[in-house]
Amino acid sequence: MRRQITLLVAATTSVVLLAFLLPAASLVASVAEARALDTARAQMQVLIPSVGLDERDQVTAALGGLSGGGRSVTVRWTDGAWLGTPGALGDAEAPVTPEVRKGADGTRLLQPVRRADGTAVLEMFVPEAQLRAGVTRTWLVLAGLGIALLLLALLVADRLARSLTRPVTDLAITAHRLGSGDLTARATPAGPVEVREVGTAVNRLAGRIGELLSAERESAADLAHRLRTPLTALRLDVESLPAAERERLMDDVDALNRGIDEVISEARRSVREGMGAECDAVEVVAARAEFWSVLAVDEGRPLRVDHPDGPIPVRVAAADLAAAVDALLGNVFAHTPPGTAIRVGVRPRPGGGAEVTVADSGPGLDAAAVERGQSGGGSTGLGLDIARRTAEASGGKLLLSSTDPGTRVTLHLGPVARS
Repeated sequence: MRRQITLLVAATTSVVLLAFLLPAASLVASVAEARALDTARAQMQVLIPSVGLDERDQVTAALGGLSGGGRSVTVRWTDGAWLGTPGALGDAEAPVTPEVRKGADGTRLLQPVRRADGTAVLEMFVPEAQLRAGVTRTWLVLAGLGIALLLLALLVADRLARSLTRPVTDLAITAHRLGSGDLTARATPAGPVEVREVGTAVNRLAGRIGELLSAERESAADLAHRLRTPLTALRLDVESLPAAERERLMDDVDALNRGIDEVISEARRSVREGMGAECDAVEVVAARAEFWSVLAVDEGRPLRVDHPDGPIPVRVAAADLAAAVDALLGNVFAHTPPGTAIRVGVRPRPGGGAEVTVADSGPGLDAAAVERGQSGGGSTGLGLDIARRTAEASGGKLLLSSTDPGTRVTLHLGPVARS
């Protein structure tokens, strides 16, 4: 926008300057020519009385004092003889009235002068150099003035464009921050009235989005909190069971209670919290694979975990990455028959970050299942969506591919941003 405004002003100023300078340059040339011819005519007026009244010798002497400066004056006497250098009129008939004859080398002024014995012709030659004296220098001055005015217009246009584009650029930066999840971003209204109104509207929109998200999270937390009442009743029922069954079921109740606590904590976590979090992908994935290995042994599933010895830092919270891995492994256990082999792998990515892979040798999975709320197995269809959102929040992506046999889900996790 700034460049377009500057170019527009440059084009407009150039047209205006050309409309002014071209006629001015033509006028300068005309004025210089008229000035030179008027000077020549004035000299001729001084000589006319002498040509009309004096004798030939006196006129010849007078001619010698008028020539100079590139001009030449000559007279064709009544008998056709030239007093001085022969003129361009030659032996042609004398003009009746004063004439101006222009040539390539200059301009000639012809003035008939009547005498008692006939008509003499006074001829003065003005060279082209005298007709254009000072024109080139004046043109250079006009050109310099035009360039100076153009540069001044460009400077003013750039200042004006900067004052107009800076608020728009700030609005764009604020919009990008809001789009990346920073709901604390606010624009400083500045510039023209319309731009200030847009900035105010963007700030109002950001505030409203924050309010709606907070209300949604509080609603989710309240819904999760309502599960505590039936969970408490379930705990009381479990405690009334025999010791062997009570111990086993009590562990499940505790795990369910911890899950509800995590849901409430996650729902009430602010949007900005955790955006700069990081964790070791190797440590988290290895811990979750070990947790699921117990169930894998019970169902006769070979579980292989591949990861390097050193840490791989990624830009995602440990709890979020653990939830994503749990969702992927939970899908494998839920939608593949017992005995299906599972492979979990972690490796660094070129340029930073990690690549987490969960693969199985089951019947395969439709690629559309990655969309939120879709599932071919009768579930909620949120498992892959949780993993996808975790990867995208870190600056990566989720890839779903079919193998022969089975399915491979790959999470590309972004690297930790270093200041």
